[in-house]
Amino acid sequence: MAEHLLLVEQQGDWKPGFPRLPVVTARDYLSGGELASKRDLRVINLCRSYRYLSLGYYCSLLAEARGHKVIPTVRTIQEISSREIYDLATEELNALAQRLLGRRKTSALVPTAYELTICFGQCDVKELQPLARLIFETFRCPILKVEFRLHGSWRIGAIKALPITSVADDGESPFFTALEGYLSKRWRQPRARLSYRYDLAILHDPAEELPPSDSKALTRFVKAGKAQGVNVDLIQRKDYSRLAEYDALFIRETTRIGHHTFRFAKKADSEGMVVIDDPDSILRCTNKVYLAELLASHRIPRPKTLVLRKENLMEAEEQIGYPIVLKIPEGSFSRGVYKAEDHAGLTRIATKLFKESDLILAQEFLYTPFDWRIGILGRKPFYACKYLMSRDHWQIVKHEVDGGHEEGGYETLAVEDVPPAVIRVALRAADLIGDGLYGVDLKETPAGPVVIEVNDNPSLDAGVEDRVLGDQLYERLIGEFVQRLDRRRVGKR
Repeated sequence: MAEHLLLVEQQGDWKPGFPRLPVVTARDYLSGGELASKRDLRVINLCRSYRYLSLGYYCSLLAEARGHKVIPTVRTIQEISSREIYDLATEELNALAQRLLGRRKTSALVPTAYELTICFGQCDVKELQPLARLIFETFRCPILKVEFRLHGSWRIGAIKALPITSVADDGESPFFTALEGYLSKRWRQPRARLSYRYDLAILHDPAEELPPSDSKALTRFVKAGKAQGVNVDLIQRKDYSRLAEYDALFIRETTRIGHHTFRFAKKADSEGMVVIDDPDSILRCTNKVYLAELLASHRIPRPKTLVLRKENLMEAEEQIGYPIVLKIPEGSFSRGVYKAEDHAGLTRIATKLFKESDLILAQEFLYTPFDWRIGILGRKPFYACKYLMSRDHWQIVKHEVDGGHEEGGYETLAVEDVPPAVIRVALRAADLIGDGLYGVDLKETPAGPVVIEVNDNPSLDAGVEDRVLGDQLYERLIGEFVQRLDRRRVGKR
């Protein structure tokens, strides 16, 4: 039977009169140790805030990396943090809200607004219990405050996650009754709807400085699609409202959390579309702290790595030694990555990064003249490149102060010509993320290959990654979409 663990931000948040349950602080959980190694663990995150890159956010993020089942998940946190995202999932909820709230006497309501607090799917208004349960099934968060607004019909106006510190004294008993009921139930995941048409949308941004695919590569995707009976359209951010017209989405724009690329992925996933990058892969790959914990928990070879808070910054100096590579959790194309040569540099860079995130990453510096990039598609090797360091620099891309950049060279190889150990480690790392398209970056060291990171949105440029496979690279990727669509069509019959 699964073991439960409740997380609070401060020890005092769990008051002396509360039930005796397994409760630990967020910092104790984040520190790792015995808790990190447990496998069959169900985590209830009751931190004071789930804002992006806060302690509460990282508790859910690292719980997922450790294989623990957690509420709220990072995906749920992202959904309720943005009106644009949660609006995608509220159509059914709004219909039920109108049906139930519309029956109530207007004298019992504020004329145009009504608030409902939901604890683990339970509320204190009997006739609204079906609505509370459905909201919780959609946004699985311990405590939610939902505001309904009357504009012709009742609709959800705002959804906010509340911490346990918001539970008033007279509400503690209902809260713990709801908690007890929740802990006794099986952990369920909502099922996605399916759609079955053969039209592929490729999301891109013509103005992006360093896009994952250049215009020539996009043209070749369109050509490969036609050869396999797939209509391929190049779409942009402004085409969001048209997304449901397609049965598959391929994102060729640099992905970020809190960005429209994630919103597109989430919308496509909720519509049952085949999507690469899927929202879970975006969540897992875009945060380097999550990746570090994920690789560590599965013993994937990597450089010596520490997750740092302000309180333990000097552990990097003691355990890694200079030079130290410091990374902001999110970054791409060598952005947000810095090298500290000494104590002063460590302090200066960390101070800057901690303004953006409660946690940052420190890694030992391993210089190699190139990084391997192994493309993985559907859990199989796809392509292989050596990306050379830019001239007189320690990174592949050197970003200039004036906003310009300089890239190193490249060498594309056949997969069979890559050292087998590099392929094996790359596959192990990508398997932890999912079955989509990934670019695994590795360095070869005397002790063997080590994983630097896994990219959910790897480059596929004409004349570079396709230098060995040519048109086959585009054909194989379109073919992957076709196979997934075929499997879904068979499953529908």
